[in-house]
Amino acid sequence: MAFMAYAFAVWTLLMGALVFWRLQAPLGFLPWIPKLLAGALSPVWLIFGLLGLGLGWLVGAPLAVIGGAIGTTCMTVFLWKVAQAKLDFEPAFGSDWRQHIALQRETGQLKRRWMGLLLEPDRSKTCLNADIPFWTIPGTSRQLLCDIWQPPTGVTPSGLAVLFFHGSAWYFLDKDYGTRPFFSHLVAQGHTIMDVAYRLCPEVDVFDMSGDVKRAISWMKTNSGHYGVDPHRLVLAGASADGHLSLLAAYAPQHPRLTPAELKGTDLSVRGVISFYGPSDMSAVYTHTNQHRLVGLPKVTIGPEAAHAKKNMRDAGRLDILVGGHPFEVPEAYDLASPITHIHPGCPPTMLIQGEHDLITPITATRRLYQKLVKAGVPAISLEFPYTDHAFDLLLPWISPSYQSALYAVDRFLALMAFKEL
Repeated sequence: MAFMAYAFAVWTLLMGALVFWRLQAPLGFLPWIPKLLAGALSPVWLIFGLLGLGLGWLVGAPLAVIGGAIGTTCMTVFLWKVAQAKLDFEPAFGSDWRQHIALQRETGQLKRRWMGLLLEPDRSKTCLNADIPFWTIPGTSRQLLCDIWQPPTGVTPSGLAVLFFHGSAWYFLDKDYGTRPFFSHLVAQGHTIMDVAYRLCPEVDVFDMSGDVKRAISWMKTNSGHYGVDPHRLVLAGASADGHLSLLAAYAPQHPRLTPAELKGTDLSVRGVISFYGPSDMSAVYTHTNQHRLVGLPKVTIGPEAAHAKKNMRDAGRLDILVGGHPFEVPEAYDLASPITHIHPGCPPTMLIQGEHDLITPITATRRLYQKLVKAGVPAISLEFPYTDHAFDLLLPWISPSYQSALYAVDRFLALMAFKEL
C-alpha cells in the first residue's frame, strides 16, 4: 500500500511539473508530447494525486501525503485555469449575441466548458463524400482533393460551410488526419465541412499554398448550391501552419502575390476565420523557435519535382525554405507571409485559440494580432489557455479540458457566423 501511495504521488508530481514547464525550441520538442499528455489527462492525474494522498494517510506515509497534496493542487489549478480562461463574445458581437443563436441550434453544442467525458456524435448517418477534386494542376493530371462532410439525416443545415486546412508544419500530413471527432461534432449542428488537401513544402512555398487555399474557397463558392451552403457564409479554419494559411487568405483575399492569376477579380471573401495557434508574425516564429541556428544549412529547392520525393523530416517547419530565405535575407517576404501585416477594417470576424506555453507560435505575437484587430474595428475573440502548449487539441479530445473548452467557443462562434447579421 505504501508503494502504491508513493507511486501515485510521484507520478502526479511529475505530471504537474510537466504541465507548468514552459518548453523552448529546439530541445523542448523532446518533452513536448509528454507535456501534451499531462494536460489532456489532467483529470486522471488529479485522481492519482488524491489516491496518493489518501493511501499515504491510511498507511502513515507522510511524504506520499505531501506529494499527493501538491500534485492534486497542481492539477486542480490547471483544470480551473483552463475552464475559466477568459472568453467574452460581448465586445465583438454585442450584449445580445446569445439571442442570435437559435435555440434549436444549441442542441449539438457543448453545454459547458468541460464536459468530463465527451461522447462523439453518431457518424452512421453523416454524409461523407471523399476525394472530390477541386483543382487540377495545369499541364498535369494531378488533382487536389477534398472531403465534404454534410449534416446527418434529420439535422437542418445551417447554410454555413467550414473550410478546414489540416495541420502540417507546412510540410507533411494530409486531410482526414485525426479530425473526424471534430467534424462529426460540427456537422451535428448543421454545418458543412470541406476538408482540404493542398500542396506542401518543398513542392511549393507559402505563397503558392495560399493560392491553393483560395482555389478551395472559389470552388466552394461555385459549388455551394449543390451542398446547401450559402456562398456568403464560409468560414476558414485550421491549426498551426494552417491556421496561419487561413488567416492569410482571410485577411488578404485579393493580394496579387497571394492569389492565383486565374482567380483575379473573383470574390474570395469569407464570413469568418478560426485559427488554432496559427502563426501571425513569421519573423516572431523564426525567433521563438531559434531558427537562426539553421543558418548555413544547405538550401532546398522548391519545385514540382519534390511532390513525390522522400522528405527529410529535419526540414519540417524550416521558414527559410518556406519563405525563401532567412529574415535578414528576405525581410519583405516575411512581412508578406505574416497575417498581422494585412489587417484592415474589412477583415472578417476572427477567433484566435492558443496555449500560453506554445512552443512554436509565440503567444506575444498572437496577442499583438488580437489587439491590432480590435483597433481596426474587426470583431475578434481571443481564447488563451494557461500552461497549454502547441497542438493541445490533437490528443485525447474525449477527456481533454483544453480541447473541450476550445470546442465550446468554436460552437458559439460558428453559430454567430451562421445566424447573426454583421
